[in-house]
Amino acid sequence: MKRAIAALALVFLAAVLAAGLVLHRYLTRPPQTPVIEKVVRIEWGSSFRKAANVLEAAGVITHGNLLTIIAPLLRPVERIKAGEYRFDTPSSPLSVLDKLIQGEVITYKVTVPEGYTIAQIAALFEASSLADAGEVETAASDPELAASLGLEVGCLEGYLFPDTYFFARGLRTREILSAMVARHKEVLAEIRSGAEAGGDDAEGLSDYQILILASIIEKETSVPAERSLVSAVFHNRLRRGIPLQSDPTVIYGMEDFNGNIRRRDLETPTPYNTYLNPGLPPTPIANPGRASIQAARNPATVDYIYFVSRNDGTHQFSKTLKEHNEAVRIYQRRGRRR
Repeated sequence: MKRAIAALALVFLAAVLAAGLVLHRYLTRPPQTPVIEKVVRIEWGSSFRKAANVLEAAGVITHGNLLTIIAPLLRPVERIKAGEYRFDTPSSPLSVLDKLIQGEVITYKVTVPEGYTIAQIAALFEASSLADAGEVETAASDPELAASLGLEVGCLEGYLFPDTYFFARGLRTREILSAMVARHKEVLAEIRSGAEAGGDDAEGLSDYQILILASIIEKETSVPAERSLVSAVFHNRLRRGIPLQSDPTVIYGMEDFNGNIRRRDLETPTPYNTYLNPGLPPTPIANPGRASIQAARNPATVDYIYFVSRNDGTHQFSKTLKEHNEAVRIYQRRGRRR
């Protein structure tokens, strides 16, 4: 009897060892077939079972159901990350599992230019196949999302920092926007900490007002040397109670802008018409970069009240209306005061 039990035990042990060997070979060795590179997308919110089925259907692994049973015993499968993955197929299931958990997703480079609006950023992400434009605009205008990011504003205009990013496809729109807001906060902290040259002569403007002003500066000039001068003009006007008379703010408030601003547009009441309304507009009109934020905080020490385009990308600055009218006569016969 004892011999029979011992024999059965040996048979059972041999079966376990054999099964363990087969399982080890399954987990660590890919099938011996020609190697082909494949890109597989794991959607956000996918369960591990669903991810395993997608990988099996793509030919990356075999026996997806078996891996679904075994994987939780080996790795924290609840940590798999969404996105696109590049695999040499076939791959060993264990190496695939590790790649999913470590989040080795393919990322795509996208550069957001300074001065882009939410609508332009949304179109850029859609063109890069990273997000749906409508979803970006909706999320960026969601006060609850702004609140979750620590912002007491109605939308994220002004807070989506223009920079070069690397995002994975499959990310939620909110994650993309959150990363951009985080970058804005990082840059603002650097400016505040004194990492940037210059002090802070913003004369009592709140952080949000500084951001609004920075967005106007961003849209008014692309010449680095002019930013602090444009800032000075607007600071001087705010101090003296003179309307800003900024075309970019008017344009932002227009429903349909065809590239040509007309006199009747300047006479049309909107919250963003700074020809009719004193002070700053209610929100930023774009997403400013570091230099424009710095300029808004640190205007040049000059008495300029006006500037007019020279039609070459630069501007002529003036202290008096007489000087400005002469500059308009020289550079912009149809120009407007500001």
